[in-house]
Amino acid sequence: MPPAHPFDDDKLREECGIFGVIGLTDAANFVALGLHALQHRGQEAGGIVSHDSEQGFNSVRRFGYVRDNFTRASLMESLPGPLAIGHVRYSTAGSKGAAIRDVQPFFGEFSMGGAAIAHNGNITNADALRRELIERGSIFQSGSDSECIIHLMARSLQRNIPERMEDALRRVEGAFSIVAMTRSKLIGVRDPLGVRPLVLGQLGDGWVLSSETCALDIIGARLVREIEPGEMVVISAKSGVESHFPFRRQPSKFCIFEHVYFSRPDSLIGGRSVYETRHQIGVELAREAPVDADLVCPVPDSGTPAAIGFSHESGIPFAMGIIRNQYMGRTFIEPTEQIRNMGVRLKLNVNRALIKGKRVVLVDDSVVRGTTSRKIKEMILDAGAAEVHFRIASPPTAWPCFYGVDTPQREKLLAATMSEEEMREHLAVDSLKFITLDGLYRAVGQASGRNAACPQYCDACFSGDYPVAPSDMIEKGFALKTAAE
Repeated sequence: MPPAHPFDDDKLREECGIFGVIGLTDAANFVALGLHALQHRGQEAGGIVSHDSEQGFNSVRRFGYVRDNFTRASLMESLPGPLAIGHVRYSTAGSKGAAIRDVQPFFGEFSMGGAAIAHNGNITNADALRRELIERGSIFQSGSDSECIIHLMARSLQRNIPERMEDALRRVEGAFSIVAMTRSKLIGVRDPLGVRPLVLGQLGDGWVLSSETCALDIIGARLVREIEPGEMVVISAKSGVESHFPFRRQPSKFCIFEHVYFSRPDSLIGGRSVYETRHQIGVELAREAPVDADLVCPVPDSGTPAAIGFSHESGIPFAMGIIRNQYMGRTFIEPTEQIRNMGVRLKLNVNRALIKGKRVVLVDDSVVRGTTSRKIKEMILDAGAAEVHFRIASPPTAWPCFYGVDTPQREKLLAATMSEEEMREHLAVDSLKFITLDGLYRAVGQASGRNAACPQYCDACFSGDYPVAPSDMIEKGFALKTAAE
C-alpha cells in the first residue's frame, strides 16, 4: 500500500491518534467521528473495538481512511454498545505497509475478562521486552511494539485489569498515551513525561478520551482537561472518573513538534490555540530572520499560520502563491515513474500571475530530507519569481525521534550532515533561515526561551537531547549526542 501522499515523503509523521467513549448509545459511531477528526495523525489504517452487554466485544480493523470504512451502516451496526475505543495509524514500530495484524486496537482475553488497548507513542525498550516475553512463552501476533503491553498485562499477578495495566506500564520505557477498555471501564494513561497528548471530554452523561481537542469538537463534547503526565484515569458509568498517579512524578517533556506541525491548528494544547502558537512562530521568525521581499507565501497547508504571522510582523504582504490540490489522496492512481517525475506538481501548483517577477518568502513548517523543498523552489522559479527565500517554522531537524514519530535515519536528515549555509546551497535558494530553539520556545509561551539545563519540552529531534534513552536503538548502534555536539 502506498503512503497517503506518495509524492511527499519529506514530512515527519505522527504515527497515530486515539479516541475512546463510554456512556453513550452506539459509542462506536462517536468514535468513528472522533477518528475522522484525527485522520491527520494516521492515514494508513484504523480500527474500532466496542463492547455490548449482550454481544460482548466486537472489533473491526481496516486499511485506508476512516471515511472509506467507518461510514457504512452495515459495518457500524456490527459495533454495538455504550463503550468503544479506536485508533488511526501510520506505521513506525512494526511492519511498514500492509499488515492488518499491526492495526490497533489490540485485544486480549484475561482471566477476569477481555480488554482492548490503543497506543500513541513508541516503546523504546520494546525489542528487549519482546525477547524476554518470547523466552517466557508469549506468542506475538503482530510486529507492533504496543502488543508488548498486552503480554505484560497477561503475565501480571495483579487483581484487576487497571492494576495489571499499571504493572505492565512500569516495565515500559519511551512514550505512551493510551486508551483502553474492559467490559465496563474506559481507561486513559499518559507516560510520566507526558510526551504524547491525551485529553478528557464530557458529552451529556458520557465521557470521552482523545488525542486532541478538535476531535471533541466534532461530536459536541466539552473539554474537561488534559490528562496529566503520569496520570491514569479509570472511567465507569457508575463511578465516573477516578484518577491516580502510578508512576514517579517527573518534569513534563511534552513533544514541542505537536505545536509546530502534528496537531490540527484548531486544537488546544495547554489551554492555548495551536493556530495562535503557529502564528507566533511566524512572528518570532520574522524578528529573527528579516528579509527584503515582495510576498510571503505559505507552503500549504501546514505553513499557513506561520506565514500569516511572518507577514504581520514584517509588513510584507501575505499571498497564496502556491495552491494545494485538496483531492490528491491515497486512491488517485498508481504512481508510475513518469508520474513520480511530476513530483509535487500533482499536489501543489504555483499561482503564476501572482509570483512572476516577485521576491518571494516561502514559509514551511520543517525541512527533513529537503527533497520537497527543492521541488517547490524549482516550481517557484519556473513561474518567474525573481528571488526565493525559505523561512522555516522549526529549528533544523538533525536527530530522529524515537517516541512515536516516523523519522528517517539520521544520515538522511539534511540538517544532520549540513550547516545552514550548506543547506541553502543544496536547496539553491537566495536565503534560508530556521527559527532558533529559543525563538520556538518563546512562541509556545516560554518567555525566557529554552532552559538548557532542564528543557521544558521534548525537543530531541532538534537538540539531540533525549529525555528517555532509546535503549533498543543504542543496542543497534545508534550514537547519542557527544559533548562536542
